[in-house]
Amino acid sequence: MQIKPLGDRLLIEKVEVEEKTASGIVLPTSAQEQPSMAVVVAISEEIKNDDKKKDLIKVGDKIIFSKFAGTEVKNDHKTYLLVKWADILAVVEE
Repeated sequence: MQIKPLGDRLLIEKVEVEEKTASGIVLPTSAQEQPSMAVVVAISEEIKNDDKKKDLIKVGDKIIFSKFAGTEVKNDHKTYLLVKWADILAVVEE
């Protein structure tokens, strides 16, 4: 099944981050605060056709999004988030 975002939404997948304490103890994901970083998986046609937005973000970009944003969607044993354009705070450039 393929998920195609509508309106001003994007489909993103959270980036798993391994967190270590200062003493070197690895914290399991369940003990960590959920990351607000993700990779863009799909972009709606409305955003792609908007002259102001289309060049700002593309599939594969790493982004930072609002902490409580989005609707969780499960597909093919993976968990994604559908978020609004306004919930995207920044694009991470490495």
